[in-house]
Amino acid sequence: MKISKEIKVALLGIAAVVILYFGYEFLKGSSLFSKSNTYYVVYDSVDGLTISNPVFLNGIQVGHVKDMELLTDRANMVRVDIEVRKDLQVGDSTIASLGNSDLLGSKAITLHLNNSRKQYKGGEELIAFKETSIGDMLSSKSVPVIDKVDTTLARVNRLLDSEAKDNIQSILANSNRTTEMVNAILRENQRNINQITGNLSQLTAALRQTQRNIDRLTLNMAEITDTLKQVEINKLVRDANSAVNELETTISKLNSNQGSLGKLMNDEELYRNMNRSTEALNLLLRDIQAYPKRYVQFSLIGRKDKYKVDATGRVITLEEVKELQDENPDEFRRPAPDSVKVVPADTTKRQ
Repeated sequence: MKISKEIKVALLGIAAVVILYFGYEFLKGSSLFSKSNTYYVVYDSVDGLTISNPVFLNGIQVGHVKDMELLTDRANMVRVDIEVRKDLQVGDSTIASLGNSDLLGSKAITLHLNNSRKQYKGGEELIAFKETSIGDMLSSKSVPVIDKVDTTLARVNRLLDSEAKDNIQSILANSNRTTEMVNAILRENQRNINQITGNLSQLTAALRQTQRNIDRLTLNMAEITDTLKQVEINKLVRDANSAVNELETTISKLNSNQGSLGKLMNDEELYRNMNRSTEALNLLLRDIQAYPKRYVQFSLIGRKDKYKVDATGRVITLEEVKELQDENPDEFRRPAPDSVKVVPADTTKRQ
């Protein structure tokens, strides 16, 4: 069967229309082969929202805006039809929030799926919510600030237009007079200022000279200190070491039995002999004090002796001997030891 050219042209036109329809739907964002449901939302204003704008759920696009219609019977509100995936659990508590999708102001609808008691199957109205954009926030914050700035500028202008101008002019005049007075005072005291400057220069020169002297003195002290460190301290250390060595030698000799001091410190027999000698000497002295005539005799032409000589050779009176006998009677009653004898002096030659 032969197909005529007219039928071919008609089939080609139908195919073009079908392709054009599906292309238009695809460009609008419609899903051609996947299943979807359509819902609508009513807003009071949809500035920036257009057909095919995306519908998001948790940041993922799940649909698009299918159509928009102005409802003249409902105070010119706008009905927005959205097409979303059929597998979403949309219900009576689902919120369709209109807000910005980027910083440039593009609009998008974001779904918030809450725990719904009733599940929708398509064609139902969702809860509308409109987010506040950054531009709206800036406008709401900036308008009061601008009003306050305008009010402040108006008040400043009023102040400047009335008495403030005269006050400012008087302040400027006073400033000029003050400047002239300061200049006059400076001109009058120019000589004193020059003298003060010269004195400061002389003082600076003297301080510099003093600084050089101090530096020279410091250098000399450093040299003296270095010399003392190299000579005197070393000699002092050597002398101290030799003194310590001699002291150690002396102590070792004292601890040993060598030398008089060492024997005196370590020989116990010598110590006992010295104690016995001291006791014998004490007995001898007491006996001399008690019986001086046994050891020393004085004869002066029939005169009775009234003096005696003690152990140290000092001549004492008999009254002092009697006082000693009265104070220590027991000591004077002791017999004198026979081993201690002193030959009396020969008085015939003196006569």
